[in-house]
Amino acid sequence: MSSLTRVLVVDDSALARMVISRRISLDPEIEVVGVAFDGIDALEKVKSLRPDGVTLDVEMPRMDGLTALSHIMAECPTAVVMLSRLTEEDAEVTIKALETGAVDFFLKPSMLDKGGLSKAIAGLNDKIKMAGRVDMSRVVRALRSGTGRYRSPEMLAPSARAGAPRPQRNVVIIGSSTGGPKALCQVLPGLPRDISAAILVVQHMPMGFTTSLARRLGVLSQVEVREAAAGDKLKDGRALVAPGNFHMVIDAGDVVTLHQEPARNGVRPSIDVTMESVAANPGYRCIGVVLTGMGSDGRDGAAAIKKAGGTVIVQDEPTSVIYGMPRSVAESGHADKVLPLDRITDEIVEMCRLKGGNSPRRELDACGT
Repeated sequence: MSSLTRVLVVDDSALARMVISRRISLDPEIEVVGVAFDGIDALEKVKSLRPDGVTLDVEMPRMDGLTALSHIMAECPTAVVMLSRLTEEDAEVTIKALETGAVDFFLKPSMLDKGGLSKAIAGLNDKIKMAGRVDMSRVVRALRSGTGRYRSPEMLAPSARAGAPRPQRNVVIIGSSTGGPKALCQVLPGLPRDISAAILVVQHMPMGFTTSLARRLGVLSQVEVREAAAGDKLKDGRALVAPGNFHMVIDAGDVVTLHQEPARNGVRPSIDVTMESVAANPGYRCIGVVLTGMGSDGRDGAAAIKKAGGTVIVQDEPTSVIYGMPRSVAESGHADKVLPLDRITDEIVEMCRLKGGNSPRRELDACGT
């Protein structure tokens, strides 16, 4: 079996195709097997060349990147890394692409910035090689499980006794990375509007893209979802998404603080930073959730939550696009439960109920694609 990652480069710009192809070909672990100039050309070459991965531009004539991605996932599922510009419009499309089956995205560098281009291409190479290792059957299963309606006996269980004394505030911290937007799109929409918990979401994404992610999740979810801003306060039934390039911590008085201290685990925002800040407050009952992603961010945060008497749930390997972060938590012994993605929402709701919440349980819509 070849150790090379075979990749198809798709871009409507001849200059971009040439530069990206030449630069990534310098990596001895990558082989460029072809280039395509638009979505129609890309779909034909994915079928004929059967690459391990595809770099897919967002904006193209005849058939744009999002439409091409939909066809690729339906007709010949292949690991796709979307190439996006740092614009609000492209950010919105990128979030939809990650829901549709793209395994990751990459900020498209300027072809004229030689110094910045070299550094950027190294990061693209890493994403291409990661994409080539993704088990696409997992991605396809995730796409299929995110459609329709679901119900479980737990979700139809009686609510907690009304009028019971309210305990410490429940705070759910959900961390995710590669494959996370799609996973979040399945987990958050199932949470009931009146869940007795404040929710914090940390997704590894650049600034601007988290704004679009929060907006998309807000449309799909019953709970209120928005990108966090300094001074926001925790509130039951509200999910705050950490903005790209900022760590999100909770100070005394349930107040959100954002800062740009050094990256942790190579990322900012860091799941560990948020989890540890919540676990340090004795007024919170913590529920940590670590979803799909590369690396070990969330492991130390999970340890802090466990030390504070909280509960930790991690996504299982078969439903994770990348079983890196969940594995690191599970293997460190800090996971209370390792669950498939479609059972995590139920578990969060049940944990909030057992920890003093009084949210009713009922049939809920899952996130469609």
